[in-house]
Amino acid sequence: MQQAVSSQDKRAAILDAALAVFSERGVDGVAVPEISARARVATGTIYRYFSSKEALVNELYREQKAALGRRLNEGVNHKAEPRELFADWWARMVAFARENPRAYRFLELQDHRPYLDEASLRLERSVLAPMSARVRRLQAQGVFRSDVRHEVMMAMTWGAFVNLFKAERDGFVKLTARDIAAARDSCWRMFVASDG
Repeated sequence: MQQAVSSQDKRAAILDAALAVFSERGVDGVAVPEISARARVATGTIYRYFSSKEALVNELYREQKAALGRRLNEGVNHKAEPRELFADWWARMVAFARENPRAYRFLELQDHRPYLDEASLRLERSVLAPMSARVRRLQAQGVFRSDVRHEVMMAMTWGAFVNLFKAERDGFVKLTARDIAAARDSCWRMFVASDG
């Protein structure tokens, strides 16, 4: 006798299937029936849990962005030396990308703006807020340059990180620990006011 699958298990299977196909081909390149086939549920079942594909994408985005936020922001030693703090942030990004490659790729694969709802945008801002505050503090302390806005520093550092891992995913480079450390140190030097 086949055991009934719980609602929670079906919902989790749908989210897992969506993560798999979205990380492979992006959101626009995937139809709901592909997600249902991967989740092994009827297409109509998806609509019992999510009102639309956009609702599914937003739920998945919030789930994965919250996981990234926990990885980046929980247990940070704010009393660490600035360079240590930066290295810790970089290491946390590396760990998330390595341990959750599908989630990382989904979050960074495409521009999510056209379909993200206000709850997803709020969450994104809340994930970035602690890092933004750290960069502003480092500028106020004279550790980081004052001629580059903190938002620009964050965008440039994040962009460098994302493209480094994209180059590896696309087969242009196989990153070693030394490569990742050198990239981290290059980003640090790009914004540091002095070698202190």
